[in-house]
Amino acid sequence: MNGNSHVGRWYAPIISKKDRWLKNNHKSGLVWITGLSASGKSSIAVEVEHELFNRQINTFVLDGDNVRYGLNKDLGFSAADRKENLRRVGEVAKLLVDAGILTIAAFISPYAEDRLAIRNMFNKGEFIEVYLKCDLAVCEARDPKGFYKKARLGEIKNYTGISAPYEEPDKPEITLETDKLSIEQSCKRIVSYLIESDIVLH
Repeated sequence: MNGNSHVGRWYAPIISKKDRWLKNNHKSGLVWITGLSASGKSSIAVEVEHELFNRQINTFVLDGDNVRYGLNKDLGFSAADRKENLRRVGEVAKLLVDAGILTIAAFISPYAEDRLAIRNMFNKGEFIEVYLKCDLAVCEARDPKGFYKKARLGEIKNYTGISAPYEEPDKPEITLETDKLSIEQSCKRIVSYLIESDIVLH
C-alpha cells in the first residue's frame, strides 16, 4: 500500500488556467533560475519580479532561503533532503502557475535530474530554465554569506562548486554570463524572452 492510498482524485477547477490567462491578459509559467551560490539568482529574480509587477503582471518569487525558512524548514542538506526540497518547490510552483501567476524560482538546483523532473511537471513552453553562468572565482570573491570560505576550510561539507558538483544545464532557454552582465542587463534579457515567447505582452 503506497502512502497516497487514502488520497482521493484530483479535482479539476471550474476556472481553467487559460481562463485566468484571458482575465490577466498574460500567460503564466515558471522561470527557473539556476546557478552557483553568489551567481546572482536572488538579485536577478527580485529585479525581474519588480519589472513584471510594474507591467501589471501577476508574479511571485520562490526563493531558496525563504522556502527553507518556512515550508521546508524540516529538511536538511543531505542528497535526499535536497531532492525533496526541490520536489516540494516544483509542486508549489505548479499550483502558482495553475493560478495564473508568472512564477520565478531561484535555486542552485545543481543536478540535471532534479531540474528535468520539475520541467516535466509543466506543459511545453511553461518552464523557462535560466542558467546563470558565472566563474567560480567570481562567485567566491562575492561570497556574501561567507559559505565558500567555510567550505574551503572544510567547515561546510558537500558544498556545491567546492566539494559537491554542479551539473550545467545542457539546453537552457536562457544563459546569462553574470560575471559579465549587470543585474539590470540580465533582467532585461529575461523579460525580453518572455515578451518574444508571447507570455508577456509588449
